[in-house]
Amino acid sequence: MTLSQLAVPKITFSKSIGFRKELNRRVEAYFETENISPRDNPAMYLKTAIICAWVLSAWLFILFVPSSGLVKILGCVVLALGMVAFAFNVGHDANHGSYSSRKWVNSLFGFALDVLGASSFLWRYSHNKLHHTYTNIAEHDFDINGEGLVRLSPDQESRWFYRYQHIYTWLLYGFLQTHWFVEDINVLLLKRKYYDHEIPTPKPADVITFFAFKVFWLAYVIGLPLWLGYTPLQIMVGFVITTVIFSFIVALVFRVAHVVDNAEFITPHPETSNVDDEWAICQVRTTVDFAPKNHFLNWYLGGLNYQVIHHLFPHICHIHYPKLSKIVKEVCDEFEVEYRVNETFAEAIVANYRLVKALGNS
Repeated sequence: MTLSQLAVPKITFSKSIGFRKELNRRVEAYFETENISPRDNPAMYLKTAIICAWVLSAWLFILFVPSSGLVKILGCVVLALGMVAFAFNVGHDANHGSYSSRKWVNSLFGFALDVLGASSFLWRYSHNKLHHTYTNIAEHDFDINGEGLVRLSPDQESRWFYRYQHIYTWLLYGFLQTHWFVEDINVLLLKRKYYDHEIPTPKPADVITFFAFKVFWLAYVIGLPLWLGYTPLQIMVGFVITTVIFSFIVALVFRVAHVVDNAEFITPHPETSNVDDEWAICQVRTTVDFAPKNHFLNWYLGGLNYQVIHHLFPHICHIHYPKLSKIVKEVCDEFEVEYRVNETFAEAIVANYRLVKALGNS
């Protein structure tokens, strides 16, 4: 019997052994000693300005600068890459509350996800609450939900066609942005939950904002180009190129930090629903850093290659992750907790491929 055949209970974690307390103490000491703030950093504001200029200039170039079809296609590629940086650096940090200590600033920049077709309201619950609390626990962590199309955990039910998932999953990655747009509406209006976890009741302002941004996304992605005289075929080609590249990179980056063969998947005790480790240690067990020495990826992916640090300290701005990783590694060694790293992005992709193939064949 799989977890999906059972009533989904509340998951509890074992009593702390002091691991998280020591981590918090040393990280707080680091910021006090260095006399720097965990949030509201000038470097982050500068980075935001650079990325916003990147995205806006690429979009304006595509729309208004006369050029050949090939140049327009290149512009779509540049735009998609900028959108990835915008999502990972600005939207991701802001919705975790790690961009600024001021709530209104985080809320403002958190709309970055809504501008990209997703819902920051729903994302804060599905990602911040479910994924970050129940990492790699089937039927709780929505980030390993394969929507019945792929199997991403050994505790999920197996189906015959999963034996081919190591092939077709790469195609599914390209539909992530479109899936966000459609599934968000389905969840808010009909399902009202992820697994058996009911979403927070939206306020009228949340509903208005939700649909206003959905309309805005359709308006600037399809409506504005039509109004400017682009043909439906031209718009479709640009839409497909941009959304597929954006979706593929975002989906892949989220997968290679958790759905890899050197990460663990947690199975709570069947009777007590208890996990036999404290929460912070489970975060380390289920998460793998990748390419920590790649400075470009660290800048471009908003520190998500330091995924362990992100899961332990999601409310700290990602620009601090490289320094914090050394502290976390020291504490892990002292408590004999394995800190896992795939040294390159390629290693992480291969580790993801191996696990997806193994889960499809088991």
